Amino acid sequence: MTAVSQAVRDFLATGPLGHVVTLNPGGTPHVTLAWVGVDGDELVWSTFFDQHKLESLRADRRITISFQANGHSGEGLHPYLVAKGMARITQGGAMPVMDRLAEAYIGPGAVFPNRGMPDGFTIHVEVERIYGLGPWMDEGD
Repeated sequence: MTAVSQAVRDFLATGPLGHVVTLNPGGTPHVTLAWVGVDGDELVWSTFFDQHKLESLRADRRITISFQANGHSGEGLHPYLVAKGMARITQGGAMPVMDRLAEAYIGPGAVFPNRGMPDGFTIHVEVERIYGLGPWMDEGD
């Protein structure tokens, strides 16, 4: 397991959307978007419904999540981060996760706007490798 550095935590607190990559049963990738944050030394995200990405993770726990910085002040590529690891799905807890992540994705003091959603699912990712373009560049090597 790779520790989630302060540079990664600071980057995720800016609210870049996570491009969640899971594997279909035939091995082809499935990509979707999610709000993603940090819980201890794991990444965390949630969904209110039992979706295709959860079916894929139940069959194969491997997951990759990439993020692109919301802004860029220099030349070349935008800063980006890629985290690879193993997912763990638990039933329930989606709203508290979404409420916590709303601070990064909507703004300070925000909560997830769609109340009355089902309990959903919470996904924790044990990070095995982090790489990309930014202060975390050499963390995965």
